[in-house]
Amino acid sequence: MKKTPLLLAATAALALVLTGCSGGDSAEQPAAGPNIPTGDEISTTADPALTALLPEDIVKNGKIGIAIDIPFPPMAMYDEHNREVGFDPELGRLLGQKLGIDVSLNKQAFDSVIPALQAGKSDMIMSGMNDTTERQQTLSFVDYSRGGFAIAVKSGNEVGITTQDDLCGKTVSVQKATIQGDLLRAMDCDVTVMELPSDLDAQTALRAGKSQAYVADAVVAEYVVATTDDGKAFEIVRDPENPAGFNPVYSGIGILKENTELVEAVRAALQALIEEGTYQEVLDRNHIGAYAVEAAEINQGKDA
Repeated sequence: MKKTPLLLAATAALALVLTGCSGGDSAEQPAAGPNIPTGDEISTTADPALTALLPEDIVKNGKIGIAIDIPFPPMAMYDEHNREVGFDPELGRLLGQKLGIDVSLNKQAFDSVIPALQAGKSDMIMSGMNDTTERQQTLSFVDYSRGGFAIAVKSGNEVGITTQDDLCGKTVSVQKATIQGDLLRAMDCDVTVMELPSDLDAQTALRAGKSQAYVADAVVAEYVVATTDDGKAFEIVRDPENPAGFNPVYSGIGILKENTELVEAVRAALQALIEEGTYQEVLDRNHIGAYAVEAAEINQGKDA
């Protein structure tokens, strides 16, 4: 079917903005139009060879739907203009820009992101999700970070937790449906795992004394400790035998495993961002540069 002149004009306009023409204050972001980097966010240019890898249904729809759990800083949060910022939204926009297609950031509770994909509400997950063999039964992961989990306690550490083993017999708060809950239960030493709907709920439980420790991905826990009450509310348990965190795992972009064309398109786009350096810039911008991967690979997560 031939495109009408109006459609051709709209397509040309979309192509122009997707090549990296961004700037201005995020408060000036138009209500409608492509969701691309703006202000001081990291930007890139579209690669037609990568656009050609996109599956036909994505091209027809004109955008990639990304399920994101917000807030989950530093992975995802809102700025003062209610714009989605943090590693996942910013990398998601950058991937869309490199692929030459718009993205839709769809707020979704973490424990429902996989059902959202299965129901066709989104096309992929960017929510700091750990790559596990169990999840690989449903998803393929384009891995984008590697790190362990960290333990936070109230400032002063009156409970005396200095290693992972010290969690035995304690109540530990975590976000529901995260791998940390599984790892704690696998310790099999009377850890009471308090699973709560959001990561903020898990932090609040520690603050209120309902749990003796809070466990999350190291990048998240470090951010929480540094920013809550100007760093005075909590402290990280520093185990010298695990300087990068406990049980390091890969995290990545989750896509239904049958969507092989989209998996390869996203993998190739991430590899391009790694090679040009913009991927590292997004990590550094969000203070998690130490957790970078060297190459875009699929399903590197393995069970211990």
